[in-house]
Amino acid sequence: MTDAAPLPIDVVSDVVCPWCYIGKRFLEKAIALKPEIPVEVRFRPYFLNPWVPREGISREQYLITKFGSVERYNANSQRIVDAAAYAGLDYARDKIMRQPNTLDCHRLIRWAGSNAAAMKQRLMELYFSEGGDLTSRDVLAQAAIDCGLDGDEVRRRLATDDDAAEVEAEANSAKDAGIEGVPCFVFARLMAVSGAQPPESLAQAIERAAQEAARRVAAE
Repeated sequence: MTDAAPLPIDVVSDVVCPWCYIGKRFLEKAIALKPEIPVEVRFRPYFLNPWVPREGISREQYLITKFGSVERYNANSQRIVDAAAYAGLDYARDKIMRQPNTLDCHRLIRWAGSNAAAMKQRLMELYFSEGGDLTSRDVLAQAAIDCGLDGDEVRRRLATDDDAAEVEAEANSAKDAGIEGVPCFVFARLMAVSGAQPPESLAQAIERAAQEAARRVAAE
């Protein structure tokens, strides 16, 4: 496979989805298990909570609205905290004070280009590990700087509607395609795997998709 075109992997996910946070790490481990298969990872937007307003809401209000109470969420989310720790990640749920609308986060990932993976990771770390306020343009601009983008240019673009319609359209197209849960990993548009599956399972999917892609090329 070393001379083959990279296998495209489309990752449909949201920055504030804890299973997406874990799933991204599991995918990275899966790719490392198959070093002979070149891949191209592309991050696609998804709105886990499209009802959250652009200015965001308090984390408490969000948890009460979605789960009934903060206590109920905390009682049921320990398995996610444990899964994150198993993946080598920190989900510091008590640090999160603000629930963002993630449109601007997805715009940043889009603008990051070849640094999209780093941008996605930085935003997730800010939210899950550091309790960063992703509704703040100052926080977003600093995250962009951390990933090698021009902070002043990012601030200027965040104040506009640059790419907002495009991001919303792409996120809506994922739902129109039947994606109702994230993360969703689409391998070469041949097969899809939903959920934060173990690295070994994702590695098997990579191998199967690569074999099928090669078979189709050979049959042309």
